[in-house]
Amino acid sequence: MSGPQDRLEDRPPPLPGRVLMSQDWCDLAFLHWAVDPDRVRPLLPPGVEPDLLDGRTYVGLVPFTMVGAGPGRDHPVPWLGTFLETNVRLYSRDRQGRPGVVFRSLDCDRLGVVLGARAGFGTPYRWARMRHDVLPHPEGVRHHWASRVRWPHEGAADPSTRIDLVVGGRRTPTELDVFLTARWALHTTVAGRPLHIRNSHDPWPLHDARLLDLDDELVTAAGLPGVTDHAPDHVAFSPGVHTRFAFPRR
Repeated sequence: MSGPQDRLEDRPPPLPGRVLMSQDWCDLAFLHWAVDPDRVRPLLPPGVEPDLLDGRTYVGLVPFTMVGAGPGRDHPVPWLGTFLETNVRLYSRDRQGRPGVVFRSLDCDRLGVVLGARAGFGTPYRWARMRHDVLPHPEGVRHHWASRVRWPHEGAADPSTRIDLVVGGRRTPTELDVFLTARWALHTTVAGRPLHIRNSHDPWPLHDARLLDLDDELVTAAGLPGVTDHAPDHVAFSPGVHTRFAFPRR
C-alpha cells in the first residue's frame, strides 16, 4: 500500500547489474479503470499487495507495438523481436515496498515469444491474431487495435478486444499518470519463487486521448468481469520509449 512518502517518481533509479534485454515500446494506449483493492488482491502473486493511490487501485488495458526486442544492451532480434502486444495489468507492491506491475495476460502475435516468455519469466503470454491501424481523423490521428486469442485460453470462446481512440496534444503528466506509468518493475513468480524484474526508460511522453469505441473481453477473461462495462477512468497515449531490463532478483 502506498502513502505520501511512497509516491512514484517519473524517472527510474539506475538498473542493478547487467542489462538482460532491451526493446522499444511504441504507440501505446493506456486505458484504466479504478477498482476496490479487495477485487484484485486474490489475483496477485503471494507476497504482493495492490498498490493504491487515494485508496484505489487500477486495472489497465494496454495495447502497443514491441519493436526491436533482443538480448543485452540494444541487440534487436530480426522479425521475432517486433510484434503487437496487448496486456491486462494490475499495480502492486511487494513486502519490501517495491512498486511494480502484475500482468494478468499478455497477448502477442509471435508464438515463439509466447513460448519463451511463459517458460523463462512465468508471464502469462498468449498467442493471438492482432492488428493495429493508424488512420486520419478530424481531431488528430486515430489508432485502431483488434485482437483475438488463439492459444492458450479457458472457456469455449476466444477472448477478443477492439479499441479505437483519437490522439490529441502532448500533456503534462498528472499524479495519476505517473502512478500508472512510472512503475519500473514487474512482479512475477517462476517455479513458486517470487521475482522482481526491474526496467528503466525515459519518462513517458504522454498525450491526451479520447476513446471512440471499446469492445473488450480480455479484462473479463483476466478475472475481472464487469470492469469495462463503463468508460475508463483514465485514458492516455504515448508514442513510446526505449526500455532496458535488468536480470530478475528476488
